[in-house]
Amino acid sequence: MAKKPKNKKTNSGSTIALNKKARHDYFIEDRFEAGIVLEGWEVKSLRAGRVQLSDSHVIIKNREAFLLGALITPLPTASTHIHPDPTRTRKLLLHREELSRLIGAVERKGYTIVPLAMYWKHGRAKLEIGLAKGKQMHDKRATERDREWNRDKQRLLKRG
Repeated sequence: MAKKPKNKKTNSGSTIALNKKARHDYFIEDRFEAGIVLEGWEVKSLRAGRVQLSDSHVIIKNREAFLLGALITPLPTASTHIHPDPTRTRKLLLHREELSRLIGAVERKGYTIVPLAMYWKHGRAKLEIGLAKGKQMHDKRATERDREWNRDKQRLLKRG
């Protein structure tokens, strides 16, 4: 009987794309993991890392969540019988309880839903979305000031 390989490499847990702009523009209150309904050419483009989340957002319509504005650039070797739309609206897959929490927060409390990261989990593409409140300019400056202070503090501690 053959031994099982110890270090089997899979795509689980590898990051496809990050939305750094979201962390700069919003206070992230809560995070959710959502599946994405994709077409075949989109999965191939994701494996090649051709996705951009910076200008995208999530809306809720008819008790369903949708990702708008995410750019998945088609590969030049995409099939000739389809006409890919790089910025099409993609449906997100969430549990009913998660959807009801998101709907309540967005409608009553004035939150917004932003995509934070896209990654592979057990061979499937997942999207991390965040329930967020918008930052104002002085909040952004304060965050930047704190980040710089922490960086300087680490330098001072490292030097002695």
